[in-house]
Amino acid sequence: MQPPTAPHPTTSATPPDWAPADTLRTNPVGNIFAVASLVIKELARRKDFYVLFVLTAVITLIMGSVTFFQQANVHRYLKEICLFLIWVSSLVIAVVTTARQIPAERENRTLFPLLAKPVTRQEVVLGKFAGCWAACGLVLAVFYAFFGIVCGVREHDWPVLHYLQALVLHWVLLGIVCALTLLASLVLAAPSSAVTIVLVLTTGILLIGRHLNKVALSQGEPLQSIIYALYYLIPHLELFDLRDLIVHGWGLVRWPIFAGAVGYGAVYITLFLSLASQAFRRKPVN
Repeated sequence: MQPPTAPHPTTSATPPDWAPADTLRTNPVGNIFAVASLVIKELARRKDFYVLFVLTAVITLIMGSVTFFQQANVHRYLKEICLFLIWVSSLVIAVVTTARQIPAERENRTLFPLLAKPVTRQEVVLGKFAGCWAACGLVLAVFYAFFGIVCGVREHDWPVLHYLQALVLHWVLLGIVCALTLLASLVLAAPSSAVTIVLVLTTGILLIGRHLNKVALSQGEPLQSIIYALYYLIPHLELFDLRDLIVHGWGLVRWPIFAGAVGYGAVYITLFLSLASQAFRRKPVN
C-alpha cells in the first residue's frame, strides 16, 4: 500500500505559507474602494457638515435679504459672502475629517484587523484619501447647488459652466489639502497639531503665497534664494480660486488653462500621497 503523498503546492486549495504576499491579496481597487466607503459613511454619521451647511445657509439668506445703503441690488455682496462661507466650511471639513482618519484607527485598535484582511498600508492611505476627497466632493456639490439656486433666483441667470469650473478647481484644491493633511497626521504626534498646522499653511499660501517672489526682491542673500525656492516649491492654491470670476461675472477660464490647473493639482496630490505612504510604511501601528 502506497503512503499518501502531499499535494503539490500549485494544486493546494489554500495558498502555502511560503507564498508571496501578493498572492494572498485581494483586489487592490476593491480594498481602496472599501476603505473609502467607510470614510464617507463616517462623515454622513457625524454632524460637522450639517452644522456648517445650516450655518452657511442661514447667514447667506439673512445677508441676502438685507438691503445695503438703500439699494436692492446686492447680488455681488451675496455672492462674496456665500462663496467665502463655502470656502471656510469646506476647508474645515476637509482638514478635520482627514486629520483624524489614521490616528483614530490606531487609537481604536481597528487598524490591526484592517491590515490583516489583507490590506496593504499603501491601500489604506489611498483609501482614506479617496474617501475624504469624495466626501469633500459631495459637500461641495451641495454647497454650490445651494449657491447656484440662491443666486439664480435673485439674478434670473444660471451660468452653469462657471459654477462647474469653480467647483472642479475647488475640489482639486481640497484634494491637495486632504493629501497634505494625511501626510501631516502621519508625521505629527496628534491630529490637533496636524489640523492647526495645515489650516495655518493653507491660509498663509492663499493670502501671501502669490506675493513671495515680490518679497524676495527686497531681501538680501541667502534669504532671497530661500524665499524664491519656497515660492516655487509650495502649491499655489490661489490658482484654483475662481471666486472673482463668479462674483464679477467674467468669462470662462479657457479650457486648456483649466486642464493645466487640474494637472498641476494632480502633481501635488501625487507627491503628498507618495510621502504619506512612505511615512505610514515606516510608522509602527502599535
